[in-house]
Amino acid sequence: MAALPPQASPSSRRFIWSIVTAQVLVQIGAFTLPALLPRYIARWDLSKTEAGWLIGIFFAAYVVAVPVLVSLTDRMPARRVYVIGAGLTALSHLGFALIADGFWSGLILRAVAGIGWAGAYMPGLKAIADTLEGNAQSRAVSMHAAGVGIAGAGSFAVSGMIDATFGPTAAFLFGGIAALGALTIAWLAMPRTRQRQPNPSAARGLLDFRPVFRNRRAMAWIAGYTVHTWELAALRAWGVTFLTVTGEQFVTPPWLPAPTLLFTAAGLVGIVVSVSGNETAQRYGRARVVTAAMSGAAILSLCTGWMVGVSPLLATVLVIAWNATIYLDSSALTAGTVQASDPAVRGATMGLHSMCGYTGGFLGPLGVGLALDLAGGNVTLGWGVGFGHLAVVTLAGLFVLRWLGRAKDEVESLFAE
Repeated sequence: MAALPPQASPSSRRFIWSIVTAQVLVQIGAFTLPALLPRYIARWDLSKTEAGWLIGIFFAAYVVAVPVLVSLTDRMPARRVYVIGAGLTALSHLGFALIADGFWSGLILRAVAGIGWAGAYMPGLKAIADTLEGNAQSRAVSMHAAGVGIAGAGSFAVSGMIDATFGPTAAFLFGGIAALGALTIAWLAMPRTRQRQPNPSAARGLLDFRPVFRNRRAMAWIAGYTVHTWELAALRAWGVTFLTVTGEQFVTPPWLPAPTLLFTAAGLVGIVVSVSGNETAQRYGRARVVTAAMSGAAILSLCTGWMVGVSPLLATVLVIAWNATIYLDSSALTAGTVQASDPAVRGATMGLHSMCGYTGGFLGPLGVGLALDLAGGNVTLGWGVGFGHLAVVTLAGLFVLRWLGRAKDEVESLFAE
């Protein structure tokens, strides 16, 4: 995890650590369902498209809720919004553990989880960003991303281990209890009053994103984040299932860990790459790092799915490499949006950033599920196309990012960061 920003005061450092800890707790159960997806596909007799909906609806609900919830942080203390978000997250996990019994009940509870994350993720990040500026702010954003990423990666292993010992109900109960812990920390640590900005946002409508759309630099990073999340959500949703299916095609080496542990390893590698990617971006230019990351991810997405019929070991190596490449520009994209935003409308900017990104997060898992169903019994074709189509998405996003910065002064500004 990144070092604490050197410009931060001791009280700021304690605050940053408190918020990052809360984000870890609220995120630790986020990928319980993707981790246990093979079990639930069999348990509820789901089609692959239905499974994609169960994963994707989280992001769709987030998209609907985030512009309202994050924009509210320009008008009221982020603490209030965060407590609602963490509470809904806890409610979703506990409900999935105790009352979910099929596709529709699972779909509703997953939507509640998406609304909960909308009230926790960006409001928590904004609470940190409002206390710092410059490189200190960028490093704090990177630290926040690392904490969230570590928790997300760890949720696969934690869920798998709890499921193996106590069953899936206990795995979801753990996520619900952890979210209640995040709620408590945020209630105690976050400011009770709103951070004042130079231009009051009350003059704007609550969902007025026009100032954000006029900010070409911010919109360039938002475009990149959209396809980044599209690809990352697809791999997170289906990575464990892909490794499970690949292992069933062959005699798996006994020393090869379980798919949930493998995907946690992939996530942890990704976190290291994400933090180092942000530091590299500050030194060599954010746009250069993003271009390299998106190009590499496109190549790996074209190759990985076809390994389902070749080798479990090779499939694992490519999943880890692909995941790391996706993570390479994660912090750089978010930090780019934060630093390009107008402080007076930072909440709205970050709300649009998340809304666009998580629209991609909804489409990614669903697209892979559709490809698997359309391929019928052809497992290799299904996974090859399911993962491979993401290359087109990623390269299209890279084109849009560069197009938004096509004016000479904008290109120089992007590459100078």
